[in-house]
Amino acid sequence: MNHEHEPITIAVEPPRQPEVELLLDGSSAYAQSLYPPESNFLLDIATLERPEVTFYVARDDGRAVGIAALVADNTTTATDAPAPARGELKRMFVDPSARGRGVAGALLARIEADASARGIREIVLETGDLHDAAQALYTRHGYREIPQFGQYVGEPHSVCFAKPLVAEPSQALSSDSSSHRAKVR
Repeated sequence: MNHEHEPITIAVEPPRQPEVELLLDGSSAYAQSLYPPESNFLLDIATLERPEVTFYVARDDGRAVGIAALVADNTTTATDAPAPARGELKRMFVDPSARGRGVAGALLARIEADASARGIREIVLETGDLHDAAQALYTRHGYREIPQFGQYVGEPHSVCFAKPLVAEPSQALSSDSSSHRAKVR
């Protein structure tokens, strides 16, 4: 009998859920096993609940298997003209049992589509120099290495990436709690 695996669903959800908190704990434990405390820039759950943060959960048959957050940055220049809108990708993590199935790529695709629809022109992120798989993932999805920015400047373990987004209003996705299905193995 050949049962095709249901697609992974990606939805905007609150981070304060027991199974999501387990993924956050797994993400923190992994980062803390690789880097000293001063080199970890993990957002806590209270920060993930702030209005400028959109939190995404990937689910496989209802089970949370991946998470990521997009933090909107709407700073202005010295002349108070709006700066190019950008968002920072934070807390990207896929449960080890779900890795290799396209979950991280599906999270990125949903986040990029939502960000573009909201007028965000660029996504930036920081990962660690020992996160080879993460660096490969971001490169594969069109991110390029950039100089360290913000709180990561001078951090010996930080590697920063960015990807410009192209706004496509006709394909805008709402950033509410609607679900998005991604076909993954």
